[in-house]
Amino acid sequence: MSDIDEFWRLREPIESALKYSAGTHTIEDVAQGVSDGRFQIWNHHNSAVITEIIVYPQVKVLHYFLAGGNLDELKSMRPVIESWAKQLGCARVTLAGRKGWEKTFLKDEGYEPKWFMLSKEL
Repeated sequence: MSDIDEFWRLREPIESALKYSAGTHTIEDVAQGVSDGRFQIWNHHNSAVITEIIVYPQVKVLHYFLAGGNLDELKSMRPVIESWAKQLGCARVTLAGRKGWEKTFLKDEGYEPKWFMLSKEL
């Protein structure tokens, strides 16, 4: 099954995660990013993670963009995703999400809050 086929198979958890993105992307935008290779999709039975590689002038970063589905499945995917990122030369992992993520398995995996994001509509 292709990446884009997996994307559409897991549309429901991806759309659930998009509800917290403050309208930055539609499901079609994310599908296009997966199709173009700008985003990567990681899947399990009922869960999906969307990542992207961001290359800054001083560091290459794997950014967890979206994650939805079963928490245990998402937890099992983390080591595989991060090993892949390390092989690509990523030196850091970032994620943005609702505050509740800091109370999940991520806390036990060494993730900690580094900054707080505020937003205002103009």
